[in-house]
Amino acid sequence: MLLIPAIDLKDGHCVRLKQGDMDLATVFSEDPAEMALHWLKKGARRLHLVDLNGAFAGKPKNEEAIKSILQVVQEYAEDNDLDEIPVQLGGGIRDLDTIERYLDDGITYIIVGTAAVKNPGFLHDACGAFPGSIIVGLDAKDGKVATDGWSKMSGHEVIDLAKKFEGYGVESIIYTDIGRDGMMGGVNIEATVRLAQAVRIPIIASGGLHNLADVEALCAVQDEGIEGVICGRSIYEGTLDLASAQERADELTEGAQA
Repeated sequence: MLLIPAIDLKDGHCVRLKQGDMDLATVFSEDPAEMALHWLKKGARRLHLVDLNGAFAGKPKNEEAIKSILQVVQEYAEDNDLDEIPVQLGGGIRDLDTIERYLDDGITYIIVGTAAVKNPGFLHDACGAFPGSIIVGLDAKDGKVATDGWSKMSGHEVIDLAKKFEGYGVESIIYTDIGRDGMMGGVNIEATVRLAQAVRIPIIASGGLHNLADVEALCAVQDEGIEGVICGRSIYEGTLDLASAQERADELTEGAQA
């Protein structure tokens, strides 16, 4: 079970939102690259980046901060004789040229969210052009997928879209329960397991992670197809210690690696 720290970027800063509301942003660092290094030193094996401005604008807006994070990740890996430390990125990615540019910069996985729902043909083309590099982000409330920075409800069922996109060849799915994101009320284990059971590709849980009990609960259902969990406000506010939580997850899941 991978614990994946989230670095949400807004105006070049590292922030956290509550339920996706840009007006409810808490700034946790003015230096996202320094924050990335902090989590790497805490034992992070993968990082999750979100260009929040990009998600709302529909095009990249925090590329400078993203490049600075990638440089830190590369240097840390080299200094510690590590193989690649994967970095996944979402937010405002709507065309193949942007995907190619980010992959060339050093991003490992591109997360396609709104564009996947609104333009499935784009997702299909992306999976064909960049096999093994595309993750779909499905953000949902009451089982229905939301788009446009969670501001619009699509009417699509999560499981229906997941099955469709699995057929396209996506690498994995990040499933976020909007109602729980940033609220630290616990991960929606039941809905996450239900989705994982419906597809064969890995699911990454997101939204609501609060403490070690949540990590242990996810580890207990890892065999259903859940490979990791996004860690946000919990690790920034200290209700979850990343290093000890990853160590505990390794104990429970026999040291699963990225």
